[in-house]
Amino acid sequence: MLPTLASVVALPRLGLRPLTGAALDVPVRWVAVSELPDPTPFLEGGELVLTTGMRLAVPGECAPYVERLAACGVAGLGFGVGLGHAEVPPELVAAAEGRGLPLLEVPRPTPFVAIGEAVSRKLAAARYEDVTRAFQAQQELVRAALRGSEALVSRLARELRGWALLLGPDGEPRHAVPPSAEEERLAEVVAELPRLRGGAASLALPGPIVVQQIGLGRPRGYLAVGTGRPLTPFAHTVVGAAVSLLTLGSETPRGDTRLRAALGAMLLGREVVEPPDPLRVLLCGERATEGLENDPLWERCLAVPHPDGCALIVSEPLVDQVIALVEPYGPVGVGDPARFADVPRSLAEAERARPVSGVRRYAELPVRGLLGLLDGPDAAEMAERLLAPLDEVLRASLLAYLEAGGQGDPAARALGVHRHTLRHRMRKISQLLDRDLEDAGSRAELWIALTLTRRGVF
Repeated sequence: MLPTLASVVALPRLGLRPLTGAALDVPVRWVAVSELPDPTPFLEGGELVLTTGMRLAVPGECAPYVERLAACGVAGLGFGVGLGHAEVPPELVAAAEGRGLPLLEVPRPTPFVAIGEAVSRKLAAARYEDVTRAFQAQQELVRAALRGSEALVSRLARELRGWALLLGPDGEPRHAVPPSAEEERLAEVVAELPRLRGGAASLALPGPIVVQQIGLGRPRGYLAVGTGRPLTPFAHTVVGAAVSLLTLGSETPRGDTRLRAALGAMLLGREVVEPPDPLRVLLCGERATEGLENDPLWERCLAVPHPDGCALIVSEPLVDQVIALVEPYGPVGVGDPARFADVPRSLAEAERARPVSGVRRYAELPVRGLLGLLDGPDAAEMAERLLAPLDEVLRASLLAYLEAGGQGDPAARALGVHRHTLRHRMRKISQLLDRDLEDAGSRAELWIALTLTRRGVF
């Protein structure tokens, strides 16, 4: 949950003073400092805009300025006094009051950067809280899943403080929480299921309602949830975990008891007894399971939904046989052998190895051999020292920028941020690292450093 403007105003060290009667319970997603007469082309909404009013000295400028900010959906406006203006212009106060825009007086001793740091800390705390809540919720879902799908759906509705419907492959109701959800929501959801059967990964219906398919390949069922308000990132994470558990329950083979026992022990936080053979992850197309469902090998694999298709966890002795069955249904990337705890590494390798067509193993990638020469504690320590000035946000931004070949627009789209935001981050990275990001050598060095510091690359 984002911090509110009220929580920022409540920080005594900032000394912010509200000047309008507008409600302060609006969420703040970032702080933007601008002296432009129209900063809205560089805003996305939800920002606390800070200014000293350098461009607001001419009478009649305040009302259009406030109108532009309010129309953009900013969280509020902070006006620094003691520089260009001894006090906040009464015209600006009147315009903000009339438009319902929160207006804060920022005293001269309070630097704008202190406000930005305070909001950044609150955003980090909120993200940590969301991650912690999501982790705890997923643990509860795992415990509920061990008692069956109905217990899992009931727990999901409780975590979301909403309703949930579990449907069969033909849309028949299997479980509703609360029971009234079947009568109130079933017809609406079932009427839209043909859209999911047509290939959509999920549906968003008015309400708002989210409907997702359970199962790989042909649907094993559907899950519909609603909370009466837009789903938060926390809610999407929890719903995704529930769908994965329901899919795992519907698709998990019955034959390889040792692999399933190890998985169950891991979910319960118990000591994992390693399966006798190493495991590999195969990243296949969505229809790959069609080649396995009628084969005895199906009972000895674990199939998990993946954004790019289907990930298969396979015992090492069975890899070649499984590849032969799934290859006709699309390209296959094959990770290196891994023990149970290192299966995520094998998945990352399969993702990197997956070709446009055919089959490719991670060990066959040419770049692996070159980078493998650097795979050691000394290289990793040097890479970490190089990147030490960058936080996680800047590292992710740098990686997206490098993977986009230094092109700002595709990198910004991949990160989900405005291109000007990414441009600002690139300038900051260049300054912190003292590197010219236009230089090919610098880019190569930074890409190698990022690769070395990301777990599971080799």
